[in-house]
Amino acid sequence: MAIAKTDFIEGMAKGMAILESFDTERQRLNATLAAQRAGMTRAAARRHLLTLAHLGYLETDAGYFWLSAKVLRFSGSYLASARLPRVVQPTLSRLAMHGTESFSVVVLDGEQVVIVARSGSTRVLAYGLHLGARLPAHATSTGRVLLAAKRKSDFNAWMKEEGRPGDRELPRLTSHTVVDPKRFRAMIEQVRADDYCVASEEHELGVHALAVPLRNVQGRTVAALNVVTSPQRLQADVLQRDLLPLLLDAARELRPLL
Repeated sequence: MAIAKTDFIEGMAKGMAILESFDTERQRLNATLAAQRAGMTRAAARRHLLTLAHLGYLETDAGYFWLSAKVLRFSGSYLASARLPRVVQPTLSRLAMHGTESFSVVVLDGEQVVIVARSGSTRVLAYGLHLGARLPAHATSTGRVLLAAKRKSDFNAWMKEEGRPGDRELPRLTSHTVVDPKRFRAMIEQVRADDYCVASEEHELGVHALAVPLRNVQGRTVAALNVVTSPQRLQADVLQRDLLPLLLDAARELRPLL
């Protein structure tokens, strides 16, 4: 959403940038690290860290800072009030009754996807695939489905790294991750044609997933539905016979509700 420059509160934006600097790679930050990650001076980062600690959103040992449980107020409020998680949860719970798979509904947020609803067996649940988890879009089945749903001009813009010529660098997460831009673009084109995506061990070794788009009645893709399963279940004949129809039926069921 674009707003007038006079309506933009820079201090709030910087405070949010500090909070977003904390992730699974860096759970504890000092002022220097926070400044580097948020793109501001050390002095400004220090003031924002101290303010957030004063408000209770961060904890500190006077040298390093880390997120407190208070930040869960935001996610808790979203999950309690947002329509999408409430609408899809009964379908996810029903899908989970079919076997040992884990099912999730995911939305795109910039370079990442966010799990907003999930259900299923913890036996096939990979590390980090919890409610609210953020995963790299380029290396996940859901991310690729959501990128394929973009208009080609918007996808081309997503592929460009701001301030640098050429395509963005796609981080390699495992030996299977597709990081070559030309190959990745071709893969997204194939997802558009297939209207589903399989990703095996590209985000995490041992994780194999199938995803399909979730569209509303206007035909706009609003989320992606995926299943994490065994590699045997993703073999072409089994996928076409069992898993893919299961997800497509669920997507049709949800369409009038999205």
